[in-house]
Amino acid sequence: MSSSSPLTPKTPADEGKEFFLRERHEGEQPIRVYELRLDPDGGPNKDRSYIRLPPAYVPYILRVSLDAGMPASKNGVFKTNFPLDGGAFGRDKFCERKLPTNFSKPIQVDLPISHAGAFVYWIEYDGDKPGERIKGREGYINIDPILRIKARSSVLSSDLRLLLPSEGGLAVSPEYINLPLGGLVILTVVSKWMGPISQWRQHFSEASERGYTMLHWTPLQERGESDSPYSIRDQTRYDPSMYDEKKDSDWEKAKLEEILNVAKEEFGLLNLTDVVLNHTANDSKWLVDHPEAGYSPANTPHLTPAFELDCAMVAFSAELSSKGLPTRVTSENDVEVLVDAFHGHIKLLNLWQYYVLDVQGEKNSVKAALSSKTVLWEGPKLSGKSVVALADILRSSGLVKGLGKLASRFGVHVDGGVAAGFIKSAFIDLEDPNTLAEAWGRVVDVLNVPLYAEWDEDTKIALGNMKNRLRYTRLDEGGPKLGEITKYSPLVESYFTRLLHQPDADPMKYSLANNGWIWNADPLQNFALLPSRAYLRREVIVWGDCVKLRYGSGPSDNPWLWSYMTSYVTSLAHTFDGFRIDNCHSTPLHVGVAMLDAARVVNPNLYVCAELFTGNEEMDLVFVRRLGVNSLVREAGNAWDPKEFSRILYRHGLGKPLGSMDSACLTSMEELSPPFGKGPIRPCIVSPLNGSVPHALMYDLTHDNESYLDKRSAEDALSTAALVAFSHCAIGSVKGFDDLYPKLLNLVCERRKYKVTGLGEDSGIAKAKRALNGIRREMILGGYEEGHVHQENDYIVFHRVHPHTQKGYLLVAHTAFSKGSKDRGHITPIKLRRTRAKFILGAYIDILSSEIPQDLDTLQGLPGNLVGMAEVVVPQGLDGEGPFSEIIVPDHFPPGSIMLFETQLQQLDATLDNVRATGAQEAFADLNLVDLNVIMFRADGEERDATKGEIGVYDVPGCGKLTYCGLEGWMHHLRLIIRNNDLGHPLCAHLRDGIWALDYIHSRLTRQLVTFPNISKVAEWFQEKFDRIKAHAPPFLRPKYFAIVISEAYKASRRAAIEQCSTFISTGHDFTQDLAMCSIQMHGVVLSASLDPGKPTPSLAAGLPHFAAGWARCWGRDVFISLRGLFLTTGNFKDAKKHILAFASTLKHGLIPNLLDSVRSPRYNSRDSPWWMLQNIQDYVVDAPDGLSLLSEPVRRRFPKNDMWISWDDPRAYAYTSTVAEIVQEILQRHANGISFREYNAGPNLDMQMNDEGFNIHIRVDWTTGFIFGGNQHNCGTWMDKMGESQKAGTKGVPGTPRDGAPIEITGLLKSTLRWLDKLSQAGNFPFKGVNADINGKEKFVTYKEWNDLIQSSFEKCYYVPLESIEDVKYSINPSIVNRRGIYKDVYGSGSGREWSDYQFRANFPIAMAVAPELFDQQHALHALQLADKILRSPLGMKTLDPNDLQYRPYYDNSSDSTDAATAKGLNYHNGPEWAWPLGYFLRAYLYFDTRVGSGKEDNTQTLHHLHKILLPARRYIQNDPWAGIPELTNKDGQHCPHSCNTQAWSASTLLDFLEDVHKMGLT
Repeated sequence: MSSSSPLTPKTPADEGKEFFLRERHEGEQPIRVYELRLDPDGGPNKDRSYIRLPPAYVPYILRVSLDAGMPASKNGVFKTNFPLDGGAFGRDKFCERKLPTNFSKPIQVDLPISHAGAFVYWIEYDGDKPGERIKGREGYINIDPILRIKARSSVLSSDLRLLLPSEGGLAVSPEYINLPLGGLVILTVVSKWMGPISQWRQHFSEASERGYTMLHWTPLQERGESDSPYSIRDQTRYDPSMYDEKKDSDWEKAKLEEILNVAKEEFGLLNLTDVVLNHTANDSKWLVDHPEAGYSPANTPHLTPAFELDCAMVAFSAELSSKGLPTRVTSENDVEVLVDAFHGHIKLLNLWQYYVLDVQGEKNSVKAALSSKTVLWEGPKLSGKSVVALADILRSSGLVKGLGKLASRFGVHVDGGVAAGFIKSAFIDLEDPNTLAEAWGRVVDVLNVPLYAEWDEDTKIALGNMKNRLRYTRLDEGGPKLGEITKYSPLVESYFTRLLHQPDADPMKYSLANNGWIWNADPLQNFALLPSRAYLRREVIVWGDCVKLRYGSGPSDNPWLWSYMTSYVTSLAHTFDGFRIDNCHSTPLHVGVAMLDAARVVNPNLYVCAELFTGNEEMDLVFVRRLGVNSLVREAGNAWDPKEFSRILYRHGLGKPLGSMDSACLTSMEELSPPFGKGPIRPCIVSPLNGSVPHALMYDLTHDNESYLDKRSAEDALSTAALVAFSHCAIGSVKGFDDLYPKLLNLVCERRKYKVTGLGEDSGIAKAKRALNGIRREMILGGYEEGHVHQENDYIVFHRVHPHTQKGYLLVAHTAFSKGSKDRGHITPIKLRRTRAKFILGAYIDILSSEIPQDLDTLQGLPGNLVGMAEVVVPQGLDGEGPFSEIIVPDHFPPGSIMLFETQLQQLDATLDNVRATGAQEAFADLNLVDLNVIMFRADGEERDATKGEIGVYDVPGCGKLTYCGLEGWMHHLRLIIRNNDLGHPLCAHLRDGIWALDYIHSRLTRQLVTFPNISKVAEWFQEKFDRIKAHAPPFLRPKYFAIVISEAYKASRRAAIEQCSTFISTGHDFTQDLAMCSIQMHGVVLSASLDPGKPTPSLAAGLPHFAAGWARCWGRDVFISLRGLFLTTGNFKDAKKHILAFASTLKHGLIPNLLDSVRSPRYNSRDSPWWMLQNIQDYVVDAPDGLSLLSEPVRRRFPKNDMWISWDDPRAYAYTSTVAEIVQEILQRHANGISFREYNAGPNLDMQMNDEGFNIHIRVDWTTGFIFGGNQHNCGTWMDKMGESQKAGTKGVPGTPRDGAPIEITGLLKSTLRWLDKLSQAGNFPFKGVNADINGKEKFVTYKEWNDLIQSSFEKCYYVPLESIEDVKYSINPSIVNRRGIYKDVYGSGSGREWSDYQFRANFPIAMAVAPELFDQQHALHALQLADKILRSPLGMKTLDPNDLQYRPYYDNSSDSTDAATAKGLNYHNGPEWAWPLGYFLRAYLYFDTRVGSGKEDNTQTLHHLHKILLPARRYIQNDPWAGIPELTNKDGQHCPHSCNTQAWSASTLLDFLEDVHKMGLT
């Protein structure tokens, strides 16, 4: 024999692991992958905090994804108690998955899901402080159980006739099927009304015939003396009344399991039982042996005064006659008399002693301490303070012990030594102990004042609650009218069960608090524990037959109780298929979690439902998530009118709205890598998770609610039952509802038995229930998940439809919320467009008498007939909108009536759901990036310009104009519509109303085919799809198919764009790709702006919508700040080259134009533009394939060599050619020579705002430093180019930021160019070596290296402002105008009278750092960047000025003309508002220096995480903003600026620059 130990049984998690490790089987379906995107901090957003996943019939994947570089990825570890690696589940046993640290690719963790249960997860990661670990917000996953049930036949014949049981309708089949939770049709039964087990078969048969799939059993355990099923005497035994003979508990359990198996096997009924965890019967024998299982004054001392009050109430009740008080309550006066008398009675109890300090005792304590010299006080000085102040100090110090504990009389006290020290410190002149004690007594008196008030308030509340309860139980018409008050039926219910089994039993130990409930209580607060005083204040609506169980904080607090109740729960889990958690909202969460965990070990597929009375859905979720509640009970009977009923149906029973889009639009096919690193790659279908709402179990009536005869009308039972049956959720009912029981049955007192009525004459609505439940079964199992609820007056119409076949069932229900009416009421005829409708059934209840049947032995329903209706023929019609069916309610259709129809959409193209799957890739495959600009984007100004005003953006009624004519304009709205199935959105309404949107999309493309022939396939694709939609989709489905087509077109076009991009983009994360799409968004063809004066060519817009077309579209500075990110990093070298050559052709005066104006009328007023172009030429040469060849490209020159202004079509234009290398050299040489000219056409025609002097351009090199100086106080030649416009403020012609001198970014760009050219020249790759210069009157040749080195040697001295003034002598500093230290000057050498502007702290220095980092002392640089991070950085960009600066004005409003010179007409454009584009340069500079001398030196991920955290607002913005870009600027702290471009080229570009730097860092 083998000596090896037995093999451990496989767990469901083991089997799931094996599934993914084994090879694929032939014909195996794709794996389902559910993707859960987490927030940057690693937690789910609010909507996704609860995720409900389907049963794992086949193992599937939960994919947790996180954007790259998020805070939670910083040494992030994903933790969950789902047993990912196999083995058994343990609540506190966690599996871990380390998150990848790639900063350029999205982070994904694939988790194999194989079984049901409730699980928690979170991400743990490094915080910002050294050694800090952060636990992210928890998320919860509930996985539905697998429910297996016998299959059944249809209840309908092929010709829609209802089949009787004798005809095989709803017959139970031998084979089993999987039943989704929505397929549960639960019948609540009370076993004591069923008779013994030997009689249960007839009840099973009746429930099965009526179409139920599960029986809900109220507790079957041995009942206590009250005979309530919920008052369980012995949790280990079943009630003896169930059995015909008496044997041991094992036999009882076996017999019960045997009969429940009969229910399952023969009748197709699963079994669910109540689990009662909160309390036990007041006569449970085990309480005597284990009084610690309940709350007593002995183990819960604060209950002592409540117990005294309760004892006094019982004693008082026994003495009423002797006191001359009424023993029966017959009037309100009796109530007042009794409560007033009791108030007097309890005054003798002196309960105030539990609240206050004993004044005399406190005095004695002080004297004793003074006598023994035990004087303790180390607090503040107290002398001179009033007694009231002293009491306040003492109260706030925490030195008063026992406050609010109520544990004993005079339990509130201050330690004698502390009191003595305190009073001596307060009264330093007193020495006599008696005098000091008296002084302490006065302090104590003040301390006691609010404590007496507290006692008084509690007493008032207790008496008020007792009065209300006395009135309800003895006087109110709706109350039980208990009769005479005695010791055994006291004034109000006793709050304690007294287990006085022996005369000497300690009442403090053996008096246990009864359970109950409290109005509007906090469900997470145990009302038997402090700070609750519910028992003392008599706030508990008590159940006198139930003792509240005391679990403590865990098993160690009460081992026996935990063991006993766990045994009870696991035994039930072995026997039953599901649990209903009784009194769930009052069950301590940790108890419920532990008990259900134990139960799921026994039965992994245990179904759990509960009814919660928490008062709000947020609190409901707390219980659902933690306990793994599969369904929450919802009650149709809670509706007070038809409108509210329709809301409940929509909220909990709709499923998805008709024409839902999420499944069709959001899923994608991918390949799944093996989740364990081994095993095959499998095809998979990926679906995003957007959060879940708790699944509903909707009851038409529960076993503890009033009947419909009492609440509404008996007739309403049928209409309510039908509407509930149509709900796409689990549903439930009681036999009394089906059989029309007139009143709520009392679970405690009722002794009669159910009458088995089957489907007979006195079975109420049972026949209709059978039909409804049978049809409902077909709908749930068949996937009829879409619905529509319409309420009109007293009618509710519920249509449920299969999303693919469009077959459906339609219910017309005439509700009967009011008694007595037989009126048909009004409802508009129901038109079903292009839909055939066939009548199945119609019925109403004819109640013969409302008199309650009198039968001493059996439970009887109201006498009534279920009256069938004659067939309702549905006529066909035709109108301007096409064919329709019209359901007209018959003349006789009284309240409570229902009609049911089968519907089928006609002329349905069955392939419409696959409309997206055909041809998209082929149609979009040949599009170039400019074609994609037309397809995807085009702002209104661009489209109107390109089409000569024929086409603009689409205007959706009720929604407004789209941002773009192309797909992105539609997708902004559709993303939200699709995600939430928001078919009430104005766009959906517009699509239902007509086909205008479809025609617009197609026609705008066809009208531009001449210009863009490549888009012809796309136009044809749209036409084919839209023609099919027009021909075959009814209006209500038009939004769905429109969304499918547009979303698929968007995916295809975006895919086509990304595939043409660089590896950096194509393998990058969503944010990288979103930014890359801005390169297509900004680059397209308009007629009024071009790179060629003779014909339209694609050009780069500076921003949208303001710079869409015309002279304002294409700016030299903007193009070359944007070109690296939008073109070079994305791999679009062709269009980068075209822009370089176009601007190079315009070189004039050594400058390129700021405004290109289609190369026709360029304007030369920017000093920085040529340097940005040279930086881009450098970047192109370095990054582009064969980039060096650019330098030899010929460039036809727009202007003659003498800089004369000529028209573009003048013969002298384009008369000679230079190479790009010669252009580069010319720029440097012209600057070396000095540039001085007056702008062509200077004056108001060129710029109506500028002063005359501003048109004079002067630029020179200072050969003592190598810096380039230029500008004057009347112009603004850098990017900070706002010119004053306000005559009112006197700022017209006054620049907001002249920046004349040597702006730091120009110096950096110059240095970068010289460094590069020196390297090229020395390698023989550049035909020039340097420039000729006149230095101090002498002609000198200056090599690139000499010029480079001159700048290098001058830079720190000239630009750095030292941190310490003692170092000023080393630098070119005027200390009197330094505003902030440790920074770099914004300008060196500002004009006379404005020297202070050198020292303004702005966001320009990181530009120089990014392009020429070698200029900077690394420590100085990092400190300056850290200052900028703290002071200048804003959510989406960088403040343009230090907030400490007197000029700082952070709100930009170009339309506001005032007398404020700082802001009038937006003069503060660059003096505070937060621009986005400098952020990219800041990030690049910070990355460079921090990884060399900062926190990232040893571990560059420290820097990367910090910088990626900075990008979070930009990520959110581009994903959610309708313009799908990054704005030009924002106002203070990221506030929206209405005068900004909504999307700006350079704003997206510089972020791409940074992300590419990160990408390259990862590669190295």
